[in-house]
Amino acid sequence: MKQNPFQHNTVMLIDDASIDNFVNEKIIKAYAFAKNVLIHTSAKSGLEFLKNIAVIDYPASLIPDFIFLDINMPIMDGFQFLDMLQGLPLMPKPLKVIILSASLNPADIEKSHEYQQVVGFFHKPLTETNLNSL
Repeated sequence: MKQNPFQHNTVMLIDDASIDNFVNEKIIKAYAFAKNVLIHTSAKSGLEFLKNIAVIDYPASLIPDFIFLDINMPIMDGFQFLDMLQGLPLMPKPLKVIILSASLNPADIEKSHEYQQVVGFFHKPLTETNLNSL
């Protein structure tokens, strides 16, 4: 039986910057952090995907082990996403969110601590050190 070389099955990137998604996906794959990388270019589309998983009997493998979330996005920012995420039905496993932002504002880091799903705050782009800390 072949051993799975990946640390996790699925992660989700939510960022409106396509280049950031491209770079972060490459880093995730290069370090075999996750087999599947789901990419959403808006917080709204990421939230809709998670709503569908919550109400439809999707395979557990589609539920992200981690959600890497940008804060500064148009229409719905990362904190609005987190507010809405708290209202979703329970998932078969807890959702873990990592803020992945270019923000250096200490208030953003402090605010991220208000959300129980947030388990980390990293500055873009992802690094091997970031991934190894999870």
